[in-house]
Amino acid sequence: MVLFVGSLFAEFVANDRPILVRYDGQFYMPVVVEYPETTFGGIFETATDYHDPEVQKLIEEKGWIVWPMIPFSYDTVVHDLGRPSPSPPTAKNWLGTDDQARDVAARLIYGFRISILFGLILTLLSSVVGVAAGAWQGYFGGMVDLLFQRFMEIWGSMPQLYILIILASFFEPSFSLLLVIMLAFSWMSLVGVVRAEFLRGRNLMFVMAAKALGQSNVRLMFKHILPNAMVATISFMPFILNGAISSLTALDFIGYGLPAGSASLGEILNQGKNNLQAPWLGISAFFVTAIMLSLLIFIGEAVRDALDPRKTFRT
Repeated sequence: MVLFVGSLFAEFVANDRPILVRYDGQFYMPVVVEYPETTFGGIFETATDYHDPEVQKLIEEKGWIVWPMIPFSYDTVVHDLGRPSPSPPTAKNWLGTDDQARDVAARLIYGFRISILFGLILTLLSSVVGVAAGAWQGYFGGMVDLLFQRFMEIWGSMPQLYILIILASFFEPSFSLLLVIMLAFSWMSLVGVVRAEFLRGRNLMFVMAAKALGQSNVRLMFKHILPNAMVATISFMPFILNGAISSLTALDFIGYGLPAGSASLGEILNQGKNNLQAPWLGISAFFVTAIMLSLLIFIGEAVRDALDPRKTFRT
């Protein structure tokens, strides 16, 4: 959670714009607002390049600059490396640079954030759709259950990876497009579990009593049966989350994921494969991905145990 919350403020950790600038008695926040160079005594109306030595000199003559911990963003090209890129780790670039002279540490921070956000959004949407579909199917049963099962067998047999590659060749890849395409398949992972719980729960005595009292089907499904099915549902959520992140990383690795230039763990892994003489690329991306997926599984197991009534101790 600390890593995730910290990554949400990545602009204050790794950025090619200062966090705070004091110039001529006034304070500026370039990390939030874009200022023209003329604001600091320059001659150009374009956006300020704070890494320009002349600009830094102008600011320091009448004030000071507070830089982020890593003074590079995920797409910043690092100049004056003194050697061809990818360059090894140094005091300036903690994890070195990639083959386009971009800081690897900054790209890992932004890539970590986008991977977690993508996985969380996809897991939330998949859970909503999957739980609703499984609840409808298991509660009503009969022909509804039979037809829906046949539809899922046909839909689930479609090759997801090939469909993603085909669609990526027709449309420009984007965060939202990948989310929609992967949502079209990931929702099915929860349907079977929820369906089984609803098939069992609809015949329980308290459910039949509530139905006899005239309660609606929607209230019976989501008020009385769904809470009993949540433990099994939550048990699968961490695997959906990790699967979403792994799929995004794999698509970025083969070049069919996020748009070119985006901060991506899979893209760094691909660079590591293509630049075996620069082991810091593959090692950094591997450890970030492995630690991230492991921690997410541990969090999911803890949430599952906390909500499991069988593991609640009573005194």
